[in-house]
Amino acid sequence: MTAATTLAIVSLDEAFTETIGALLAQTIPPTVPRALYVHLSGDLGAGKTTLVRGFLRALGATGAVRSPTYGLMEHYGLSPWTVLHLDLYRLRDPSEVLALGLRDHDLPQSVWLIEWPERGGAQLPAPDLQLELEARQPAHQISLQAQSPQGLAWLTALQSIRPF
Repeated sequence: MTAATTLAIVSLDEAFTETIGALLAQTIPPTVPRALYVHLSGDLGAGKTTLVRGFLRALGATGAVRSPTYGLMEHYGLSPWTVLHLDLYRLRDPSEVLALGLRDHDLPQSVWLIEWPERGGAQLPAPDLQLELEARQPAHQISLQAQSPQGLAWLTALQSIRPF
């Protein structure tokens, strides 16, 4: 069986969107020689931060998980993983990404979850997984697309355990 490079999921509620995030955390490719990049695109209220919350909780994060809109970046040490949660909504120019010092975080066992990646433009690495979240009534749509061999391995692992 050949793995699909895309997966579409319908989420009826916030809890299910968090579950998708948790499943992504549980299926991270274990051996990658660099950071993994996940781009999360979608309008305000589409569920990007909700999905990130599920991802972080599955790796052991406690406390509130909010979008780092004003600080632009949150860093989570969740052994063995390091997760960067970026929210680039407030960027005025893609060159502002350079001030974040992201190169220092491009390490194995790291995952970058980037909300509003289009605001960072070419200053960001290409994604391994591209997630498009769309708020619809009565359900939200989540589309996942593999953009690299690592992303394809990740999506294949997710498809093998998916409860949807």
